[in-house]
Amino acid sequence: MNVLSADSIGKSFSDKILFRDVTFGIAQGEKVALVGVNGTGKSTLLKILSRQLPTDTGKVSIRKGIHTAFLPQHPEFDAHKTVWESIFDTENTLIQLLKNYEEALNQPEQYADELPDLMQKMDDLKAWDYETKVREVLDKLSLKNTEAQISTLSGGQKKRVALAKILLEEPDLVLLDEPTNHLDLELIEWLESHFATQNQTLLVVTHDRYFLDKVCNSILEIENETIYKHQGSYAYFLEKQAEREAHQHAEIQKARNLMRKELDWIRRQPKARGTKAKYRVEAFDELKNKASQSTHKDTLEINLDSRRQGKKIMELHGISKQFGDFVTVKNFDYVFKRFDRIGIIGKNGVGKSTFLNLLTGMLPPDSGEIVKGQNTHIGYYTQEEFRFNSDERVIDIIQSFAEVIETSDGKQITASQLLNKFLFPPDLQYNFVRKLSGGQKRRLQLLTVLIQHPNFLILDEPTNDLDITTLNILEDFLADFSGCLVVVSHDRYFTDRLTDHTFVFEGNGVIRDFAGNYSDYRETQIQQRETQEVSKKIKPSSQKKKIKDTPRKLSYQEKQEYEGLEKEIEALEAEKYTLTNKLNSGETNHQTLTAWSQEIEILTIKIEQKEERWLELSELID
Repeated sequence: MNVLSADSIGKSFSDKILFRDVTFGIAQGEKVALVGVNGTGKSTLLKILSRQLPTDTGKVSIRKGIHTAFLPQHPEFDAHKTVWESIFDTENTLIQLLKNYEEALNQPEQYADELPDLMQKMDDLKAWDYETKVREVLDKLSLKNTEAQISTLSGGQKKRVALAKILLEEPDLVLLDEPTNHLDLELIEWLESHFATQNQTLLVVTHDRYFLDKVCNSILEIENETIYKHQGSYAYFLEKQAEREAHQHAEIQKARNLMRKELDWIRRQPKARGTKAKYRVEAFDELKNKASQSTHKDTLEINLDSRRQGKKIMELHGISKQFGDFVTVKNFDYVFKRFDRIGIIGKNGVGKSTFLNLLTGMLPPDSGEIVKGQNTHIGYYTQEEFRFNSDERVIDIIQSFAEVIETSDGKQITASQLLNKFLFPPDLQYNFVRKLSGGQKRRLQLLTVLIQHPNFLILDEPTNDLDITTLNILEDFLADFSGCLVVVSHDRYFTDRLTDHTFVFEGNGVIRDFAGNYSDYRETQIQQRETQEVSKKIKPSSQKKKIKDTPRKLSYQEKQEYEGLEKEIEALEAEKYTLTNKLNSGETNHQTLTAWSQEIEILTIKIEQKEERWLELSELID
């Protein structure tokens, strides 16, 4: 049974139709990704489904008793409330008790007499489990100062507050609009794990393809004012999308060929008098409508070249930077080489953006030296708000850089033609900047960077507000970019595809130089943790051997157990492999999918336990 149903809904603004006569449903436990190019109405649809906006036609139904929560791209709260008050309903008895208990813990001298009573009430209301969850969520989201006023928070921090509210409310139906924007990679991976394992119904707009693939089992695609639903993973959706487009193209071509024959017949006939002739004329009109459909898709074109680099690009000699007691970079050395492709990772607030500002010269280092090559031309795409005058027209901004631009194939095009390639048709070119959507502003900002033909390109969170189609085209361009590339991004797919070298910001000014992309780094971390865990288990037994001159040998039963473990592990792995294939088979029954997923988790735990036991016993073999 559907928890949410949309029946023949439509929405338009002025003369722009976003979608019309759209019908779909979302079942209990289904996790759905909403995809489509910028401007097709993804955020608007989420607002309609969450009752933030009315629909022009049709209706939206949510099953009775279903608790719904909505995370917008830019959450807003009462500026005078604290973080705690914004997350929780302070009239709730349990929440008020937790708040009083937290205050008593933070000020034990003032609340010494009240603390025992508060602890007894926590026992009575069984509030300890919830208190543990609140602590975990607030800690993961780095919301340590819950008494801070909302007015003092940045946009990214407000998003964390909104996420905390949703995670702690535990709603049945969750609608999320770009939940991974402004979050660091560690937190995104934690959110992935949370939503993938929770028995919640989810509808999410995201450009994060790893998040989409790991969490979602259905895709809603907005295109040509309608919605297509696909069961299965994102990769499966791409296959089906290509098949559908090929089929549509073939159908339209067939209709056009048939229309030529019918048009010839229509022209040779006198005015239709018979029923059969009238029917054929009416059928021709229907055929004409189908044949007039277009399969052309407007796609971004990037064909701007970069300048040639010299021998010296940029050298960092012992640079350091700090603000008060906060150290962002400490005695860092690096010599940039031609075609360097570097990803920068680290938690929010450790100094990644400061480092980029040092590279561009926007900030001077406190000590050390930055030497830039004479032929090095930096292009800097920042994550900050769009800097151009909101009352300027789009075409005036581009013409302020150049009225005629040379492309990578040596041709010259006008500013207007270049804007067309960046999906700014003539009507948008003469629009004021303030009327552009978030995605359009980011696209225009990217164009103003690339039009200057940089050969040292710095991108700070370039994927925010860009749709997946645009990201794929940008990735293709950057993959062939002939200069140096430095990327800060929470989009792991983006950085994995484009970088082969990583600066890891570990905090306190420490920057680790790692040879490999983000996934390589994460794999190395996992292997190091596993090695440390095995070492901890092995260490006591090896110490024991040193204390006793003769090592303990396996007993007969332990030998039998050891010999059987390999077969047991192999059998469990085979069972897990079979279930994993079933999970990726395209099965649409969500109860079955959930059951398989739970079985896989149980098998994984069993395999890990048996592997640990096998390692313990293997240490005792002569």
